[in-house]
Amino acid sequence: MEFMHGLWLPILLSAVFVFIMSSIVHMFLPHHKTEWSPAPNQDALQNALRGAAGGMYGFPMVADPKDRMSPESMKKWSEGPSGFLVLFRPGPMKMGVMMGQSFALNLVVSFFAAYVAGHVLPMGAGGPAYLTVFRVVGTIGFMTYAFAPAYESIWFGRPWKSWVFAAFDGLLYGLVMAGTFGWLWPR
Repeated sequence: MEFMHGLWLPILLSAVFVFIMSSIVHMFLPHHKTEWSPAPNQDALQNALRGAAGGMYGFPMVADPKDRMSPESMKKWSEGPSGFLVLFRPGPMKMGVMMGQSFALNLVVSFFAAYVAGHVLPMGAGGPAYLTVFRVVGTIGFMTYAFAPAYESIWFGRPWKSWVFAAFDGLLYGLVMAGTFGWLWPR
């Protein structure tokens, strides 16, 4: 944990700056506005799901995995629709909690970027040039923020267009992290 001594400020500030960038991306840039569509028959859908606890659901889905290949189950899959559904707990969204969790995730990502960079790049006198730090931390940030959402597209039907948007966001977040660490790297 010796790397923490010299890198606590870039860890903290990069988390703050990525949080700000994320807010700008989601409030002002247009690409996420086309990601979601209204569900058909929303009133009927809400009534059908009323009382369901928050969580992840699949449909059609059977309780026993041995029955997944049964003719009845296969018929439901072929007739469709099929998919995955994520439900929040009933009640208004808790934006403060979600924003706090988002910031905490940014701190964790910045911490691990510092961990890796602190082990591969020298700190102190004769430390690496700005661009060297920028490349290493930027790559770590981009990979973290951009690649993780791809599994949602591979396994859970999230449209690949949505992943492209997430990858673009990941590029921005990686650049912000890279700039912050490059600027504040101990030399």
